[in-house]
Amino acid sequence: MRIVVAITGASGSIYGYSLIRSLHQLGIETFIIATGAGENVMKYECGFDMQELAQYGTVLPNLDLFAPVASGSFKTDGMVIVPCSMNTLGAIANGMGDTLLNRAASVVLKERRRLVIVPRETPLHLIHLENMLRLARAGAEIMPASPGFYNHPTEIWELVNFMNARVLDVFGIEHQLMKRWGEN
Repeated sequence: MRIVVAITGASGSIYGYSLIRSLHQLGIETFIIATGAGENVMKYECGFDMQELAQYGTVLPNLDLFAPVASGSFKTDGMVIVPCSMNTLGAIANGMGDTLLNRAASVVLKERRRLVIVPRETPLHLIHLENMLRLARAGAEIMPASPGFYNHPTEIWELVNFMNARVLDVFGIEHQLMKRWGEN
């Protein structure tokens, strides 16, 4: 299995970092893309840079439009953009392909593969909502970073794992990141 994970400049880069680590631990081949703002926010919020993510997957420069994930003939099982800024969401919703991240998302949509977008913004205005609707109609799955609390979390990692568990569920990837409702 191959998954592309992209990190943008929205707050919440811990979600992307944690998902990339989980995919690595599960033996999933992972391709990692970050916007410039995504790299800066990750450094600020988590204290590390893209080079440190290279141990968990293949890091691709966002301006490298010749990277394998820019082509539909390169088989992947889909892409997750986590966290997804409204800037990136808007660019993808409007067919922009000027960066590797945007092009890879467009490829995933045109090839009818899974595109999971985890927006991390609040409040939302009408343009944000219309862009999300446009992407949902095109086949993307919109999963706002809204972790559940029914497991009575006591640490931030439990909240992060909840969201990442839901993302893995969309891809049908078995995991042990959270206790499911109704299970012991």
